[in-house]
Amino acid sequence: MNPLSLFSENQDIRAHYNDNQGMAYLQSKLKNHLKQAKDRQVILLCIGTDRSTGDSLGPLTGTKMKQEFLPGLTVIGTLEEPVHAENLKTTLQQIRFTYDDPYIIALDACLGHLDSVGFITLTDGPLKPGTAVKKELPEVGEIHFTGIVNINGFAQYMVLQNTRLNIVWQMSDAICSIFYKTYLETVR
Repeated sequence: MNPLSLFSENQDIRAHYNDNQGMAYLQSKLKNHLKQAKDRQVILLCIGTDRSTGDSLGPLTGTKMKQEFLPGLTVIGTLEEPVHAENLKTTLQQIRFTYDDPYIIALDACLGHLDSVGFITLTDGPLKPGTAVKKELPEVGEIHFTGIVNINGFAQYMVLQNTRLNIVWQMSDAICSIFYKTYLETVR
């Protein structure tokens, strides 16, 4: 096992975005989840805002995935139309109104320990967005991705504002790559 990757026994796995072996394992886990989606509408819900570099992982990834035009995939949350704390509840209401029993995969940036920056996590169960900045938001998703973009600690808003775009971009590319390949192999 590559020392950069960390695989846990519970329902989440994580790998560094530049660890090919770890990313392949994430892809395999995602494939298992997408098989469970069967005939349900798959929605990739990308949470975050383009007003904060660190919090732009979701909308940046959403924009890249939307440009792929994957058949049957609905991408919500882009740089043009971000889903964030102010409109998450409304967005979830619109999803419930529009789709019958969708399979939602949530994606958001998060903060973590210094040695975890650059890791992407795939977890069973809903995402709890806004926890790094102490916001109470609705949980979302049957599974979710998080990308650890910077360190957690004091002044989380400032940390997110001062996160390097390069790491966010690289993580977004890695998530798009595994999602694109897996979706094409599995769903359609």
